[in-house]
Amino acid sequence: MLLTSRRLRAALLAAASVTLVAATLPAPQPLGIGDRLFPQLGNPGYDVRSYDIAFTYSGDNTKPLDAVTKIDAHATERLERINLDFTHSKVLSVEVNGAPAQFASAGEDLVVTPAAPVEEGTGLRITVKHTSDTGGKGGGWIRTADGLVMANQADAGHRVFPGNDHPSDKAYFTFHVTAPERLTVVANGLPVDRTSHDAATTWTYRTEHPMATEVAQVAIGTSTVIHREGPGGLPVRDVVPTADRERLEPWLAKTPEQIGWLEDQLAEEFPFETYGLLIAGAKTGFELETQTLSLFERSLFTRTEYPEWYVDSVMVHEMAHQWFGDSVTPRSWSDLWLGEGHATWYEALYAQDHAQMPLATRMREAYRQSDAWRAAGGPPAAPQPPSPGHPISLFRPVVYDGSALILYALRQEIGVEAFQRLEHEWVSRHRDSTVTTADFTSLASEVAGRDLTAFLEPWLYGKKTPPMPGHPDWHAQAPVDDKA
Repeated sequence: MLLTSRRLRAALLAAASVTLVAATLPAPQPLGIGDRLFPQLGNPGYDVRSYDIAFTYSGDNTKPLDAVTKIDAHATERLERINLDFTHSKVLSVEVNGAPAQFASAGEDLVVTPAAPVEEGTGLRITVKHTSDTGGKGGGWIRTADGLVMANQADAGHRVFPGNDHPSDKAYFTFHVTAPERLTVVANGLPVDRTSHDAATTWTYRTEHPMATEVAQVAIGTSTVIHREGPGGLPVRDVVPTADRERLEPWLAKTPEQIGWLEDQLAEEFPFETYGLLIAGAKTGFELETQTLSLFERSLFTRTEYPEWYVDSVMVHEMAHQWFGDSVTPRSWSDLWLGEGHATWYEALYAQDHAQMPLATRMREAYRQSDAWRAAGGPPAAPQPPSPGHPISLFRPVVYDGSALILYALRQEIGVEAFQRLEHEWVSRHRDSTVTTADFTSLASEVAGRDLTAFLEPWLYGKKTPPMPGHPDWHAQAPVDDKA
């Protein structure tokens, strides 16, 4: 049967309409990878290999920075849309594989629709021109007395730059930061270039190891960079307010010895290409293990009420994180105890070795409070979610001393020699990778030569603290609500 030309045109239009409707994508929506504590963080469908990020800083830390973020990734599934974690800033344009792409915001995601779908198994280059807000509320950029520093933990990296803001997707980073020539810029990794033009300087830094977004760092200010040598010729660089250089030197000079002490404890060399302290004139309420350049409040070193052993142990805590948390990275936020528990453990060991602060005394006190910590914050390997709007509230005592207590119990159970082998194997085998609590249980069992699952499960997930091996006289105090 033949159709007239009018009917033919009508039929073709109808078919095109059906095809168009069938191809229309749903409205942009935020995605996540289902993290139990931060379900909207991370995005499925791709694996980031590297970030190349350019910031331009005007010299006024109240104004947003101009920025360009280039992301090289590998598509792990066919992508008609690509979600990036990004919020609190303006997006000016997006390209995917060199072609302009549509984009929209949904929740705290930037949802990108490429001109053509990205096929599974192919490379993916995303270029986003954007601003980077310096408001500092909720983390991200933190304003200092003379510039800016980054504090992205736990979920604030996407307040600074677009990306896959979850520790399970580590990547290499390159930073290009242009700032007025009177200022100093330092970032993760090592410097690879520095050029001056029109009263401004562009500083370029690159990491030699993959990094999670939460431990990225860029510092801009009137700072002095102090260089010294660590064990095995490791480059050590500290970044301090210029006016405080002499005052802070007695603390900074301790770093090489502390690195050497940790290397001896772990029988493993420092995991990165450099290390140092970034001392910032800002009130953060915390110190942070940003990779290769740990962030510290200036007041930690200048307030006279802090005893020397305490400041030393805090320095060692953040340094230990370079192995436990930065190099060997928890794959989910529920695995946070693997980083914080180990950093606390070596902090306490250092205080015992250098200040006669007995580890057993600290662990006994932690044991006494452990049931209350578990009631308030959940067990170490299944912590309660942070309170709404306050992600930092995830960092409760149960993930610090409450988690170091697990390591003490394990050492009591398998002996000092086996425990030390376990610690070495842990940081050696899993260097530059991500890990789970199950990975730790498996390796502990392998080293001990017996299945430790039944022993570790109550310590990791129990509502009550199990008996401490070798210390039948230790008792946990009942939580307040349980005393009635």
